[in-house]
Amino acid sequence: MNKRVQTIYYIATDAIAAAASYTLLFAFRKLFIESEVFGIKIPVRFDNYFYQSLIGYIVFWLLLYWSVGYYKDVFRKSRLKEFIQTIVQVSTGSIIIFFAFILDDTIVDYTSYYQSFITLILTHFTLTYFPRLVLTSRTTRKIHNREWGFNTVIIGSNEKAVEILDELNALKRSSGNRFVGFVSVDNNIEYLAKKMLSHLGSYNRIKEIIDENQIEEVIIAIETTEHNKLGAILNLLEETDVIIKVIPDTYDIISGKVRMNSIFGVPLIEITHELMPAWQFTLKRLFDIVASSIALLILSPLLLFIAIMVRLSSKGPIFYKQARVGLHRKEFHIIKFRSMYTDAESKGPQLSSKNDSRITPWGRIMRKFRLDELPQFWNVLRGDMSIVGPRPERQHFIDLIEQKAPHYRHLHKVRPGITSWGMVKYGYAENVEEMIQRMKYDILYIENMSLFIDLKILIYTVLIVVQGRGK
Repeated sequence: MNKRVQTIYYIATDAIAAAASYTLLFAFRKLFIESEVFGIKIPVRFDNYFYQSLIGYIVFWLLLYWSVGYYKDVFRKSRLKEFIQTIVQVSTGSIIIFFAFILDDTIVDYTSYYQSFITLILTHFTLTYFPRLVLTSRTTRKIHNREWGFNTVIIGSNEKAVEILDELNALKRSSGNRFVGFVSVDNNIEYLAKKMLSHLGSYNRIKEIIDENQIEEVIIAIETTEHNKLGAILNLLEETDVIIKVIPDTYDIISGKVRMNSIFGVPLIEITHELMPAWQFTLKRLFDIVASSIALLILSPLLLFIAIMVRLSSKGPIFYKQARVGLHRKEFHIIKFRSMYTDAESKGPQLSSKNDSRITPWGRIMRKFRLDELPQFWNVLRGDMSIVGPRPERQHFIDLIEQKAPHYRHLHKVRPGITSWGMVKYGYAENVEEMIQRMKYDILYIENMSLFIDLKILIYTVLIVVQGRGK
């Protein structure tokens, strides 16, 4: 099981399908439509224009598939779901190609449009889907026959762990779980699961255990008496890329939380890391790049004016760079217009307050209208930040926050932003307690992420800036 090789197979077959589809469409238009328009038989010549268009066509389709996350998880594909996905992908791409290129082509009459579009969509779908079906069927067969599997660890050591192990091992068609061992929650003297699996250690070491054993899936099967540890376990797992599944109780099943991907599988709740569909993440990043580029270009006179005012307001650099923690706890340097005197943190890290004497007179004006944040559009272009996302903090304050609110680590699942739900609702925080209060809105944002929510936050941010209500 080599993910890179499997991904290359899918990309290669999609590229070949796109090339064949374009060639057939090209020949169809030459032999039938253009020949009828000009009244003579138009030969099919594969010249430089054809090959240039062919390359562009292939790149377009591969980028489309990548943007919707098709190549993200090549070993966990459902054949029925893939059929529907391929229909949607091919239909979307064909509509784009039709309006961008075919609509301007030479035609006999309006029926030529229908002929070209039907030829495009039918040939492209057929040539794309059937190689995908072969690859996915081969993968599914090998997983069901236990030839391939995903390294799995079970968190739990007694009755429920043994029960789920027995149920999964008894399946005629494997679900793909290849159990490496179990992780205990309480330090019991004897573990029932020890008769079936190796004891890998306590749940406190789960991240190390995942790295050491190349774990891809974690199944949580803890006892009722251990439920008080569930929050701590999930917090630790949130910083990993593994698939997390939990044994449901009757209420979970009735309330509809359990979603079955396989008729022959065991009912488990999958806790997904996917905050938004892949295509929305792609659009969000594309919007960040386009909007930031336009903002830096249009606002360049204002940026120059602000820079001059910062220079005139007090001695020191125009820009202020500070280490912040971003996506996946990766450190980067945030850029702002300097709004404080140069020796503002001579006594160590401090949060600013409403009547902070360290803020320059011009700095107060900038903060009121959030003008000091404008250089962060450069951070967005670099990929350190997004326009909308939780505000990034320094490691010093993160350590203080996590002592009281360990779930702060959820904020590192997404790129930090110039503005956020927390900033709109709460503004700048003056102490750790206020940071924790603001964090609630940022977690709400992460759990409800969508392009629509981003748009609403941007609208409210603009109103705050225009009205000068920045805190």
